[in-house]
Amino acid sequence: MRISFLTRLLTRQQKMMILAVIIGIVAGLATYVFEQLLHFIEHGLVSWFNVDKAGWLYLAYPTVGIVAASLFVKHVIKDDISEGVTKVLFAMSKRDSRIKPHNCYSSMVGGALTIGFGGSVGPEAPIVLTGAAIGSNVGRLMKFNYRNTTLMLCCGVAATLAAVFKAPITGIVFVLEILMLDITMSAVVPLLISAVTATALTFFLDGFEPKFNPGITTFHLKNLPYYAIMAVACGFVSYYFKSMNSRISALVGKIKTQQGRWIIGGVALGILIFLFPPLYGAGYETMENMMHGNPEELFNNSLFYDFRNIPLVAIIYMLIIIFVKVIAMSITNAAGGVGGTFAPSLFVGAVTGGTIAFACNTWFGLDLPIGAFALVGMAGVMSGVMNAPLTSIFLIAELASGYGLFVPLMLVSSLSFGIEYYLDPDSIYTKKLRKNNELLTHNKDQAVLVFLNVDGLLETDFVPINENATLEDMTKCIMKATRNIFPVINDGNELMGIILLDDLRADMFDKSKYANPITNYMVPPPDTIMRKELLASVLDKFEASHAWNLPVVDKHNQYLGFISKSRILSAYRDKLVEMSQGE
Repeated sequence: MRISFLTRLLTRQQKMMILAVIIGIVAGLATYVFEQLLHFIEHGLVSWFNVDKAGWLYLAYPTVGIVAASLFVKHVIKDDISEGVTKVLFAMSKRDSRIKPHNCYSSMVGGALTIGFGGSVGPEAPIVLTGAAIGSNVGRLMKFNYRNTTLMLCCGVAATLAAVFKAPITGIVFVLEILMLDITMSAVVPLLISAVTATALTFFLDGFEPKFNPGITTFHLKNLPYYAIMAVACGFVSYYFKSMNSRISALVGKIKTQQGRWIIGGVALGILIFLFPPLYGAGYETMENMMHGNPEELFNNSLFYDFRNIPLVAIIYMLIIIFVKVIAMSITNAAGGVGGTFAPSLFVGAVTGGTIAFACNTWFGLDLPIGAFALVGMAGVMSGVMNAPLTSIFLIAELASGYGLFVPLMLVSSLSFGIEYYLDPDSIYTKKLRKNNELLTHNKDQAVLVFLNVDGLLETDFVPINENATLEDMTKCIMKATRNIFPVINDGNELMGIILLDDLRADMFDKSKYANPITNYMVPPPDTIMRKELLASVLDKFEASHAWNLPVVDKHNQYLGFISKSRILSAYRDKLVEMSQGE
């Protein structure tokens, strides 16, 4: 009650700014705790391995982590917490931006268990879902409407991403490019505040050192053609990344039992990590090695350690890592692990860029900077995988503590994005959501349609009549009807056709025709709507049929009701007003 009284003294913008500070502090603390927990688990498990010997425990660690995370999710949380960014987008489109309170901590625990034990996924998705849950629940406690709750959710996302990378601009750009639909100054200011607050808190807790410190300050114009060649490679690698992820997920998903997924996924992942230790965990150490131009460090703890100084073996080894990283990531998530695709896309990009530079130097006698190519490659693959070129550019610029690589970053990110978008216009986060019409887009008309569904628009006050009825039975139905359309059904409630009142007028007052079967007046409907049909498809059917009312049936042709064009337009208008109002 006291909080409610105090908030009434503040304007909407003042409340948003104060809450943005609170969200930034809580999200920054959550990010720091998550990173410390993750470091504690990973350091305790692998820090004592000898770099010149194979780590046999790699065969067992990933299975332990996946099983532990799965059991935690199944028996403690009892909810699905995988695919963090996709979950956030789904909450925005279908849950009124409401995220369950347990997501404020559950994704951190599940992610730390998965990644700390070697799951080949990234920590960014769990921490993004954590930040989104923090912001969403602040909005819920304040009893905000959809618009303001969504803004609080986005503040949480911006804050956690800014904190995890010590990159406030990246956090804001990610939200604007991936999540936010209504880009106004009133929305941007709270985002700025939450991102800066979380970053400042991270600096205080963890120092001012950047996430990576490659020491690269500029680029050479003579290398631009090679950056362009790398951009093409990044575009195709991005397409492979998304396609293989979908295929592996579907393949593992066919295993009917969770125990089967643990066994097959854990064994496969353990073997991959044993053969290629850089696949262990998020892979930040591998990225840093590539940035510093030390590809031989990728051979640490592997069976191939003694071959690390043979250029051809190094190139083949790195190429294999590029392709199997995606497989390892997909297996981790599909088998029950908790993690995301953010860090794996950076990992694949760093190895792609570093491999291209290393190969050109080895085979063609060039002097390309491996570290710079690794950094720019990170932006190229990330841009294609996430369909987020701006986020990719600013992230790498901030990670490198400078903007000396801005020109090649822009070139590679835009070209890679263009190639991958031509091959597949959906990002790795949006493919499933778009297929199910659960994706909000920056097109406001399309965004509003996502909130509407057939069940919510269904009208059931049409009087059905049995196909065996006569005209006399029909006249009795007309007496209690409020509509001029009558669905005709059989004894099994299947839709057989419709009757229009206008088609009965000539005979309904002629008692000599009362014995006529009602089917004499029945006509097929202009079209039918399926219960789970997308609203965009429903609108197309209204447009093609020029009808104002269409019947709705299920997959067995069972009659459910009607949808009217006027009802859709009215619901669209109401939802648009709801999304646009401030409080």
